[in-house]
Amino acid sequence: MFLQVTTEVSEQDQEELLNGLRAFNTPFIHNRQWGPLGVFCRDAEGTMTGGLIGSRKGEWLCISYLWVSETVRGTGLGTELMRAAEKEAVQHGCLNAMVDTFSFQALPFYQKLGYHLKMTLDDFPEKGIQRHWLTKVLDA
Repeated sequence: MFLQVTTEVSEQDQEELLNGLRAFNTPFIHNRQWGPLGVFCRDAEGTMTGGLIGSRKGEWLCISYLWVSETVRGTGLGTELMRAAEKEAVQHGCLNAMVDTFSFQALPFYQKLGYHLKMTLDDFPEKGIQRHWLTKVLDA
């Protein structure tokens, strides 16, 4: 037996580790309702002006990324993207949503949409920046 420390994780290494973790988790977590979720907005030329990428994990919508182009910020597109993702998640059985954001990003935006701050990690990823985690109970 030996330890290997690396700064490069291959797809094979990741898949082998995840297969072991999934096997361990299977008696406790049923992943039938897991899957990706995306909502995208494009202009008439097909250029993306905003989008959301997340995943469904059981009864949770986990929002990974939300971006709105500066050219359309303030138009309500971010809210539309969030509402569409939440609606789709509810149709797939999600009861809750979670998102994280940095202090220089969108904390007030998420709170305005009904998300509640659950945790803040100071000085992450570097001094002077905070990372916030928020959750919301989704409307059925």
